[in-house]
Amino acid sequence: MRTKALTRFRARQEWRFFGALRTAAPGWTWAWWALIVLRGVVPAVASVAFGWLVGAVERHGSLTGPLVLVAITFTTTLVMQPVHQLVSSNLGSSMAAHLYDRLMAVCVTPVGIGHLESPELTNDLTMARDFDLGMMGPPLDISMDFVAGGLVQLVVGLSASVLLFGFHWWAPPALLVAWGCTHWLLRESGVWKDRNTDEVRTAQRHADYAYRLAVDAAPSKELRFFGLAGWVTERFIGRRSRLYELQYEATRMREKSVLSCLAIVVGVNLVVFWLLGDAASSGAISTGATVVFVQAAIGVSAIAFGGLNWALDGASAPVAALARLETSVAESSALQPGAGRLLQFGPKEIRFRDVHFAYAGEGRTVLDGFDLTVPAGSSLAIVGLNGAGKTTLAKLLCRLYDPTSGSIEIDGMPLTELDAVDWRRRVTAVFQDFVRFELPLCVNVAPVGAPDDVIRAALADAGGEAIAGGNLDTILSKGYPGGTDLSGGQWQRVALARALCAVRQGAEVLLLDEPTAQLDVRGEAEIFERVLTASRHCTTILISHRFSTVRLADRICVMDGGRVVELGTHAELISLGGRYRTMFELQASRFTELDDDGAELVHESL
Repeated sequence: MRTKALTRFRARQEWRFFGALRTAAPGWTWAWWALIVLRGVVPAVASVAFGWLVGAVERHGSLTGPLVLVAITFTTTLVMQPVHQLVSSNLGSSMAAHLYDRLMAVCVTPVGIGHLESPELTNDLTMARDFDLGMMGPPLDISMDFVAGGLVQLVVGLSASVLLFGFHWWAPPALLVAWGCTHWLLRESGVWKDRNTDEVRTAQRHADYAYRLAVDAAPSKELRFFGLAGWVTERFIGRRSRLYELQYEATRMREKSVLSCLAIVVGVNLVVFWLLGDAASSGAISTGATVVFVQAAIGVSAIAFGGLNWALDGASAPVAALARLETSVAESSALQPGAGRLLQFGPKEIRFRDVHFAYAGEGRTVLDGFDLTVPAGSSLAIVGLNGAGKTTLAKLLCRLYDPTSGSIEIDGMPLTELDAVDWRRRVTAVFQDFVRFELPLCVNVAPVGAPDDVIRAALADAGGEAIAGGNLDTILSKGYPGGTDLSGGQWQRVALARALCAVRQGAEVLLLDEPTAQLDVRGEAEIFERVLTASRHCTTILISHRFSTVRLADRICVMDGGRVVELGTHAELISLGGRYRTMFELQASRFTELDDDGAELVHESL
């Protein structure tokens, strides 16, 4: 029973918080605790000093000793508070840095990305990411001072109760229980963690999202163009008001608890002070002792009302969220680095064998018995309606997820048995939501580095040799001196150049997921021809809705419902007269025009 109680205590978020403090900054932590104890004991020493002074006056004795002690306690109290604030601030900053380091490790260490896209982990991720921004409570460099203040008050109350043992043995426990009941009976008004329920934290995310819409630059154009400024403001006010309502409901005082608490506190204090007065008037205790005991009885009240609770719960909530994330990611991550098997160099044959896949927490099966072989050195285009599973296929091939069942083989070896780091050096990709680094052009094209001539060649392959005036050191953001921003099409060329730079450095599989969606049709066909030329020694997989690009691939795969429904060359699929031809003709109809004789002409770009 004792072991279970100790285990439960150590599992509490407060215990984890104090443990994390020691790990984050041992020196600051020891100084912080030492000042807490010192500040908590000084008031008790001051009470003794004043009692000694009163007794000395009453006996006409020397006042030097008590006055010196009063001066020391007074000076110590004045000096320690600002020093403690400084220590708390530094400790809070160190703790925040430590938690962010742990969060980064949790986010980037796993082989896959399922933990970042899991709806079950969203609230904990938000808490661990945003805890120090002042939106969910004071930043740690501020809240650590609140926590310290609450702990100091606790030590003040406990040290005061020790003095009361000189009056009656039962007085300290009676007052500690009376004032301590305020923590329990008024718990709903004092515990900050009650505001960190899933419902409250979801409301916080909704309010923050509305706020971001209003203050971030990205949505500003459409807010103004569509006249949404008022709508966003109303949405923010509504979401924030709902958040406040939920926070109030989670922490409101109950009348019954308040009255019960008041009755206990008043009753016990009346008994203690009545007995103190009776003992003083009867001469059972001296005037000096009376001063000490009265101040001690008042000092015990420092433990009351849970001021420590809200500050400690607010500061420890991100530690608890991070601990849950670490546990969840460790338990739920099905992806392992692989058995370490290495591939031979050269183009890769890729084979999907009866691949099934569904995202965790979703009932829908995305891939349902997907079978396909991509010969080494060939190019394959994948088309299909939205939701057919095309992008999921790309994620599986990059080992961001593993199939629920079935397997993906590279040159006959299961992808899960390959060394993950080695495989990701062999495959390069352009995703729909590619990253736009606010860094120099050269870093955007070659994040891990490459010779300038390789970078320029990759840019030329992507049709981006004129981007930023050809200056590889130009930062791609207007937020920096000499920086510049790019159009959507230019950014897409940079992303293509990034993949083609990897190809020039040895990548053997090129994966393109809607790589030219922001380019015009003619420019897209031209670029893809150049991409195929630059990657002719690679196995290339293209996912696209643009048939001007798709028709250039060696073979075309049509997906529907997570399966292959048609496979062949452009000419074969047109002759087949199936889904591919229907989609092709539907898109081609947008690019027809009449000649001088009234006959329809289809643009060559298709």
